[in-house]
Amino acid sequence: MTAIPSFTGDANPYGGGDPYADYRTADFPFTQYADLADRRLGAGVIAANDEFFAQRENLLVPGRAEFDPEHFGHKGKIMDGWETRRRRGASAEHPWPTAEDHDWALVRLGAPGVVRGIVVDTAHFRGNYPQAVSVEGTCVPGSPSPGELLGDDVKWTTLVPRTPVGGHAANGFPVAVEQRFTHLRVNQHPDGGIARLRVHGEVVPDPAWLAALGTFDVVALENGGQVEDASDLFYSPATNTIQPGRSRKMDDGWETRRRRDRGHDWIRYRLAAQSRIRALEIDTAYLKGNSAGWASVSVRDGEDGQWREILPRTRLQPDTDHRFVLPVPAVGTHARVDIFPDGGISRLRLFGSLTEDGARRLAARHQELGG
Repeated sequence: MTAIPSFTGDANPYGGGDPYADYRTADFPFTQYADLADRRLGAGVIAANDEFFAQRENLLVPGRAEFDPEHFGHKGKIMDGWETRRRRGASAEHPWPTAEDHDWALVRLGAPGVVRGIVVDTAHFRGNYPQAVSVEGTCVPGSPSPGELLGDDVKWTTLVPRTPVGGHAANGFPVAVEQRFTHLRVNQHPDGGIARLRVHGEVVPDPAWLAALGTFDVVALENGGQVEDASDLFYSPATNTIQPGRSRKMDDGWETRRRRDRGHDWIRYRLAAQSRIRALEIDTAYLKGNSAGWASVSVRDGEDGQWREILPRTRLQPDTDHRFVLPVPAVGTHARVDIFPDGGISRLRLFGSLTEDGARRLAARHQELGG
């Protein structure tokens, strides 16, 4: 496995021009997983001990942080991130913060799950980033308040130990804790600013909730569905197709580059568990001159199962939600959508319910991960 690059130390002061020209980053292998702290899934920064210079909610804003060198307010330079005031010691004889002093923010994951990697992005925090960061996780059912999460009875597990970070950089940390988490506590030592937080992992849904729903979208990200692979990710990620809600703009779906051969594009999914699918939707919202021309959907049961077509190649209309009721329910653990010849779709929905075996396996995994 390739080592994760690490960044430490200040970045150069901003000298004009493109503020990202000297930004330090790398390709982190764990970013193949969905962002469990995505606002579209319901994530939020529910508390912080200090947000004097910049609000905690900026941590989860979609897209990269922006920088305006002329943007100042009553408290100083306005940054696109979460920034705390400078910590001070107890007296003139000891003006420096102690080794234990730190600032923190509580993050509710939009979808509980197993964390595979975390990116603490300090973009544009060149000399005012934290010296080090650490991240802890906990699993608390329901909708606990910040006070309840900070109670003495809540057990926190270290996901990222206290680690030095660099300014104006994407600081990536692989996580090897096989446990389900609902909330994170992000600590910066002793103070400073973080632009963005991304928490990549696998969704682990609550089996009791899915059982109560009965029929639901078995490929939806929030229900434990996952994109395993795709033929093309040129314009936008395939994971967009299983995000909650309808697409609101063109890049909120999946769009491929223009093909100049005789092939076609596809996405392969893993369902929440073995499911019985009864109906499906293919939405091309906001894809008008670039929607897929035709699409088919197939399922297979098990890693080595044979693909079976449940929706034959069907003409799609631009900017349209297409609905299909299957004549016979289809049982499977994986699904694949093929589009012809290229273009894109915004959402795929597979409506059904878990089989007895699927429900049993999901419940066992949930219990194994401490859910």
